[in-house]
Amino acid sequence: MKRATSLLFLIFFSNSLFAQSPVPAEYFEDPLAVPLVLSGTFGELRSNHFHSGLDIKTQGVEGLEVLASASGYISRINIQHYGYGKALYIQHPNGFTTVYAHLQRLAPKLKEYVRKRQYGKESYEIELFPEAGELKVEQGEVIAYSGNTGGSGGPHLHFEIRDGNQRPMNAQMFGIQVPDNRAPLIEGIFAYPLGEDAHVNNSQERQKLRLIPLNDGSYTTKQVEACGEIGFGISTVDQQDMAYNKNGVYRIEANLNGDQVFEINFEKFSFSETRHLNQLIDYEYYSKHRDRVQKLFKNPGNPLSLYGKLIQEGKLNIKDSLDYQYTISVTDIQGNEKLIRIPIKGQVSDRIQKKEKNETPYLAKANQAFSVKENNIDVYIPEGSLYEDAYLDIKFTGDTIELHKDEIPLHSNMTIGFDMSRYPKEDWDKLFIARLGNYGRPNYSTTYKKGNRFTTRTRTFGKYTLVADINPPEIRPVNFYDGQWISNKETLKVKITDDLSGIDSYRATVNGKFILMEYEYKDNTLTHYFSDDVVTETENNLKVIVVDNVGNTATYTAKFFRKE
Repeated sequence: MKRATSLLFLIFFSNSLFAQSPVPAEYFEDPLAVPLVLSGTFGELRSNHFHSGLDIKTQGVEGLEVLASASGYISRINIQHYGYGKALYIQHPNGFTTVYAHLQRLAPKLKEYVRKRQYGKESYEIELFPEAGELKVEQGEVIAYSGNTGGSGGPHLHFEIRDGNQRPMNAQMFGIQVPDNRAPLIEGIFAYPLGEDAHVNNSQERQKLRLIPLNDGSYTTKQVEACGEIGFGISTVDQQDMAYNKNGVYRIEANLNGDQVFEINFEKFSFSETRHLNQLIDYEYYSKHRDRVQKLFKNPGNPLSLYGKLIQEGKLNIKDSLDYQYTISVTDIQGNEKLIRIPIKGQVSDRIQKKEKNETPYLAKANQAFSVKENNIDVYIPEGSLYEDAYLDIKFTGDTIELHKDEIPLHSNMTIGFDMSRYPKEDWDKLFIARLGNYGRPNYSTTYKKGNRFTTRTRTFGKYTLVADINPPEIRPVNFYDGQWISNKETLKVKITDDLSGIDSYRATVNGKFILMEYEYKDNTLTHYFSDDVVTETENNLKVIVVDNVGNTATYTAKFFRKE
């Protein structure tokens, strides 16, 4: 279903950054034959990454036909339990790639291609790179059916367009149109004293400003009194016409006294830079309030390519006795705009609320490796993992380390190690390193065991400890029982759960022969489709083996009968 591209849209982008690298506005068609409604937009702020595509609603159901957006060939097929779930990649003659993710199932010819190789590998999870032209598809051809596999939070199609360097681009620039006549929503404005002696409203702490709505739909704030180097931050989202989802915006621009000082555009990025989202947002504020405030200034060492024009990195040098007008413009990709005007008065204050300093014995510098060891527990943070220097709160108690709070982002993994010498060796195989979450619930952290040392690599501060898991997983049938005739069933389902360390692996056989079972972790089910035609006997003996992350093993056996 192709939507007409407006003349305004074409003119806007012909004068944009992409005039240097032409975007084919009429080349791609919609990947679904239903009106496009979004639950997620390109560049949307997510946990530790920018959203790389459009999340298209599928009317609350699975099984809608997914269409090739343009002709080409299948260049990659990735089937995994998490992440994108079932995903297809199409390489197009113009150099772009389209991606279709969270699929329920593939079209018959692709399903047969994948199943053959899954059975050859005896694994549900598989990644394939067909030869160029081996699996050709035509524009509008049904390539799959929409679903909810992988890390999807509900039925939808995740759709991407990537350039020749596999950098995701905003698909709406290519003529994939979504009705949107609503301006972005402004949920909060913040002022930040940045310089050593800077202050805002008599304080060196972050200040949330009260938004005052005006009759024309814009906002203003009370006059801000400030002096020194300051910056601003904004909490903002966008909504399209047919959905209430709070999605990401397209562009933010800031001007000081009419001159542009800041610009960010969500048009294209590379996966290698996506974790630097944590430098764009106020990470500490997010950790406490679950609200991603975008900083309208750039910190040193931030390599994000999303920024446009920046003057003094978007930071403002406010001088005593001068007046300023700071204006923020937030727009969506259809050009709907919301303005915020902030009057600033330069004024030195002699009654400043100083910023609270939390100095500890543990100063970790961004440009140096950091290590500490106590109570047979050690921590190593590599150089460059921190974006800026930080004092860390660290406490050692028995076999537990409280390693700061998740209020500071880490770009690279730190290593936490436990010396196991003081524990009986016979207990080692059931122990693992866990991060303690809310209410002290242990969450398995991938644990490496070498010699008398257990280690885990993580990019999250918090409380870590050793936990023992002595209980095997549980396995129970879902749509059959032992000894049942199930000739009329299309699937065989079992539910697998583990109460502590989590599921590591599983394997199922019928009459000693491997059968493929699809694992859906969101509802803890393994599903075998009889259409695979590997179960051909009348009397069948099922065996399912499930192993958790410390090696506890559970086995389930049952007999079932079946006639075609």
